[in-house]
Amino acid sequence: MTMVQDISDAGRAPAATVSAPAARVRDPRLDFFRGINMFIILIAHVPSNWLTLWIPARFGFSDATEAFVFCSGAASAIAFGKLFEQRGMALGTARVGFRIWQVYWAHIGLFMAIAATMAMLNGLGSFEKDYVGSLNLHPFFNDPLTNLPALMGLFYVPNYFDILPMYLVLLALMPVVIWLAGISRLLALALVAGLWLTANIGDVNFPAEPWSDRQWFFNPLGWQLIFFTGFAFSAGWIPKPPVDWRLAVIAAAVVLLTVPFAYFRIINAIPEIGAWRSDWRFLIQKSDFGILRYVHFLAVAYLAWIAAGEAGHRLLPPGGQGAIARIWRACLAMIMKVGQQSLAVFIASMFMARLMGVALDQAGRSNWTMFWVNLTGAALLITVAYVAGWFKSHPWRKRA
Repeated sequence: MTMVQDISDAGRAPAATVSAPAARVRDPRLDFFRGINMFIILIAHVPSNWLTLWIPARFGFSDATEAFVFCSGAASAIAFGKLFEQRGMALGTARVGFRIWQVYWAHIGLFMAIAATMAMLNGLGSFEKDYVGSLNLHPFFNDPLTNLPALMGLFYVPNYFDILPMYLVLLALMPVVIWLAGISRLLALALVAGLWLTANIGDVNFPAEPWSDRQWFFNPLGWQLIFFTGFAFSAGWIPKPPVDWRLAVIAAAVVLLTVPFAYFRIINAIPEIGAWRSDWRFLIQKSDFGILRYVHFLAVAYLAWIAAGEAGHRLLPPGGQGAIARIWRACLAMIMKVGQQSLAVFIASMFMARLMGVALDQAGRSNWTMFWVNLTGAALLITVAYVAGWFKSHPWRKRA
C-alpha cells in the first residue's frame, strides 16, 4: 500500500520520527510476502475451496491477515515516513488523507460491484443457490434507504467487506502515532498498547449494522498493534532482531507447538484441546486480535526474515541460465508484481473469489475443476497486477 510533500518548522515532525536513508527504497521481502499473501487471500475467500485446507491459517493461530496488515504497516513507513520527516506533519497528514480517500472509494466500489453481481445472479433465476443470502445481503436490499447511508458512513460493514474499513482506521491513526513518536517513542508505544487493551479488555469496537448490536469483525483498535509493529520495524523505531540460532529454535518451537491447537483434525480428535480453545478463546480470537495470534505471527515472521536473508538476497534467483533459475526468476517476478500492486489485486481477488465460487457451483467441486478454477484465479490476479502496474507507469507521458 503506497502513499504520501512546505510547512513551517513548527509543523515538522522531529527528525527522529523515522529512519531516513532507505525511505524510498523498495524492500523485495515486502513485495514477495505481500504477493504470496494475495494468493492465499484469494484461495481463502473462494467458497468451499479445498485448497483452504492447506493455507497457513489451518496450522497456526495467525494467518495471511496478520501478514497482510504487518506488511501494510511496513510499506506505509516506506511510503510515508520520508514525507513526514522532510515536509512536515501537515503535508504528510494530507497525503495520508488522500490515500484514505482512495481506499474508501475502493471499499464502496467493491461492495457495489459484488452486491450488484450477486443480485444479478439471483435475478437470472437459473441458479439454485441464493447468492445474495450467501453474503447476508438481504437486509441491505430490503431497506436500502437505511443501509445505503450506513454503508457510506461505515456503520454497515458486512463480514466479507471488513478488511478495508479496518485499514482506513489504521491509516487515520498513522499521523497521530508519528506525531507522538516525534515527541517520544514511548508515547507512541503507550497509545498503541492502550488501544489494543481497550479492544481486548474494554471490549470497545465499532457498530457493523443498524439493525443489531453486531460489531466490526476486524476491530481496528486491536489490529493496529500488528500494523504499527510492521511500521516500527520498517521506520527503524525498533532495531532489527539478530540472527541467532537460539531465537530461531524458540520461534520454531512456538510454531510447531501451536499446530495441535490450530489444526482442526487434531482439535476434533482430542476433546481436551477443544476445551482449552473454548476456555482461553480470548487469547486466540481473531476479531480483537488475541495476544497469542501476535506471538505466533512474530515467531513465523522471524523465521521468514531469516529465510529471506539480509535485504532479501535469498529470494533472488540463482545465477546461471538453467531451467530452474529461469523458472524461479519468472515466478519471483510475478509474485513480486502482485505484491507491488496489492490494493488493486486485493479488490480484484475479493470480486473474483465470488465468481470462482459460482463457477465451482456450476461445474462441481472435483479435484480437476478446483485445480483449474484456482489456477485461473491466480493467473487473473497476475494479469491484474501487470495491468495496474502499466497504468501506474503513465505510459501516455512517455515519448513515442
